[in-house]
Amino acid sequence: MIISPSICKAFENAPGFNADAFCNIHASDEQISSIRINPAKLNDLSDLSFSVESPVPWCNNGWYLNERPFYTFDPLLHAGAYYVQEASSMFLEQALKQTLDCSVPLKVLDLCAAPGGKSTHIQSVLSPGSVLVSNEVIRSRAAILEENITKWGGANVIVTNNDPRDFSRFNALFHAIVVDAPCSGSGMFRKDASAAENWSADLVALCSQRQQRILADIWPSLKEDGILVYATCSYSVEEDEMIADFIIEELNAESIPLSIESDWNIVSSNSPKHNATGYRFYPYNLKGEGFYLGVFKKTSGGDTFRKKPAAPKWETLAKSSYPILERWLSVKDMRFISINDSILALTQPMEETLLQLQSLYIKRAGITMGKMVGKELIPDHSLALSTLANPSISSIELDRDLALQFLRKEEIRVGDVPKGWTITRYKNHPMGWIKVLTNRINNYYPKEWRILKPA
Repeated sequence: MIISPSICKAFENAPGFNADAFCNIHASDEQISSIRINPAKLNDLSDLSFSVESPVPWCNNGWYLNERPFYTFDPLLHAGAYYVQEASSMFLEQALKQTLDCSVPLKVLDLCAAPGGKSTHIQSVLSPGSVLVSNEVIRSRAAILEENITKWGGANVIVTNNDPRDFSRFNALFHAIVVDAPCSGSGMFRKDASAAENWSADLVALCSQRQQRILADIWPSLKEDGILVYATCSYSVEEDEMIADFIIEELNAESIPLSIESDWNIVSSNSPKHNATGYRFYPYNLKGEGFYLGVFKKTSGGDTFRKKPAAPKWETLAKSSYPILERWLSVKDMRFISINDSILALTQPMEETLLQLQSLYIKRAGITMGKMVGKELIPDHSLALSTLANPSISSIELDRDLALQFLRKEEIRVGDVPKGWTITRYKNHPMGWIKVLTNRINNYYPKEWRILKPA
């Protein structure tokens, strides 16, 4: 890719920017592949069908790969054993671990969450007693977010599909908010040629205005002393350091510096007006794409959210139905509610948070158990992939060919399997449900998720 001189000139005021190195790295067409392991599912890297090269230094579960595999045909990806994620963005882990006590229950909002890379990362970092609200404003992207959250398997995530201003009514609810803001996308030129084709100074100005509106909208929902993590994949000072100045000046926040290792080759920057610390990732310095991140503390801002919630918009299941549902789970302290005939399993903090947020458009919460027909549960795909599914549930191990047939939602033939609901597994990782009948096996993999590409 050839970077135009006008683009390079637009970035010349960016801290640490080197025009020659920038042009050379883009002209090389070098591509970096990296993944982040799901620590709740994958314990042995030898299960992977490809080899890892080296760890991503700022992320405990991040790994660089020797080459980019064809992920679509890897059943472990569909099972949520790992997430394909750009390495620079994994620096979010440092922002959270260095500024929060992640061992205690927290409420965290990931505001611009699709397709789910940062949300799945946050979920892995937080304690099981925490609640993550994962939001996406664009409906089509919210569906992709819901899919990836479901595959990751955590039980403490609420997926919402709302505009940032909808969160302004929840005064001081969240301990931390992550805003990976919509931006001009210059940091992704190497991965997406259209980002360079569509880039302009006008787009940068438009994005900067949008970023300020988003931050002002969600600021009331952050607790006093709460943490805001602001990030972009842009090199533009107007979207990075100047937004940091906006956060300090207009929102009365405090910049929080992080500890970074010198051999990470991350450029530490300071905003022009208020000296706010930020961190810049340049692809000619490290193995990753363009990225900016800054961390801020809210120094004042009202009382904790105390508004009395309205009556719940769901039915709480009778205790008599609990034994039927609990045998599907590996834990016994879940709450069960019914929304639109679907039964959800929630922790107590999840139920309390869902009650507070019920005026939002909720796409997913906790574990979708399924639907009750008489005294039988028709299990949902979410239950099969949940990390809390009971390991005693009937299951069958599939080889790679059969696993791909299952993921294409094709008919599969297996050996002697007891009749009823059975979880399919690949290398012992759950992929979804089949139901074994007398003369056939029904494949219940979600049709909208099935693999469509030929092998």
